[in-house]
Amino acid sequence: MAVPVKIDDAVKYFGAVHAVDHISIDIGAGEIFFLLGPSGCGKTTLLRTIAGFHEVDSGRILIGDRDVTSLPPYRRDTGMVFQSYALWPHMTVAENVAFGLDIRRVPKAEAARRVADALDAVHMSDRAGYKPNMLSGGQQQRVALARALVVEPKCLLLDEPLSNLDAKLRIEMRTEIRRICKTRGLTAIYVTHDQKEALSIADRLAILNGGHVEQIGAPVDVYRHPKNRFVAGFIGEANFLEGTVSSAGGGSVTVATAIGDVVASAANAASPPIAAAGARVTLCIRPEAVGIGAAGATGENTFRARVARLSYQGDVAQTALEAAPAAGGQPVQFSSVELGSVAGLAQAGDEVSIRFPRDHVSVLP
Repeated sequence: MAVPVKIDDAVKYFGAVHAVDHISIDIGAGEIFFLLGPSGCGKTTLLRTIAGFHEVDSGRILIGDRDVTSLPPYRRDTGMVFQSYALWPHMTVAENVAFGLDIRRVPKAEAARRVADALDAVHMSDRAGYKPNMLSGGQQQRVALARALVVEPKCLLLDEPLSNLDAKLRIEMRTEIRRICKTRGLTAIYVTHDQKEALSIADRLAILNGGHVEQIGAPVDVYRHPKNRFVAGFIGEANFLEGTVSSAGGGSVTVATAIGDVVASAANAASPPIAAAGARVTLCIRPEAVGIGAAGATGENTFRARVARLSYQGDVAQTALEAAPAAGGQPVQFSSVELGSVAGLAQAGDEVSIRFPRDHVSVLP
């Protein structure tokens, strides 16, 4: 049965370093929750405090209705999936999966049933007698996941479990992990550096920086409505424009920038005070929101530009652009992403126009 997890004002120091700095997060029962951020932001330390591998210096960790802050890892009812798989090379797949049950002295008949069930969940039943060195990386990761599932944890903890896999396997395992967690009704807390992994699997995610939380929300909300420039720059790609609010009202905000006046929906302002006239702001426009049209086009948020280069990436074509400054000075760099092939797209050196809808312009401090 899925249970909620509560991190209540958790603090963890390593000497003078505030690895976890007064973090509070409520994770719902059955939720797949991601901890995302740059190296050293505190996400793995926070995960390990939930698992019990690190003791918090202050604050509490609750799993369900139990305060587990002072309990050792084996009494917390969690299952951990490590980046390195950590499989015993001399044991078979089935023996590796059963290891946690042996430690817990689960009767053999019950252990055999649970091992078979866990291997079936990860589609590895036909490899039960294999040794780890006979398996691919993706298969080893499935065994590590089965070993965590077999103890029937109340909370599944995953520490960058797909980082050792190639790109295709990572995509396959993303789908598998989400399927297994939802089928079994597990609460899962997942640490990763991979933004696409987080955006494609998470129900909600937290962006961490310097030991504290910058923003929590559903993937689409954090991506479309970042609270500050750090979040906007970390999650996905972004075009940034500095400017000054010239007017605000009627559901829109007009910002004077180097390329001209940009209009944004007032709903996209990260906080109301920054939308006041005279406020210095940063605008964030995602590359996929930047459309490329014929030179000379006019209209709201439409500006002159030149194509600097075109990069074909298979599923998308990325265009680097130089937007013309409104009153002299250096061109402003922009990036646009379009689906499909390079056929029919503007080429390097072409004069074009760029346009982006007001609903896709975020106004940040």
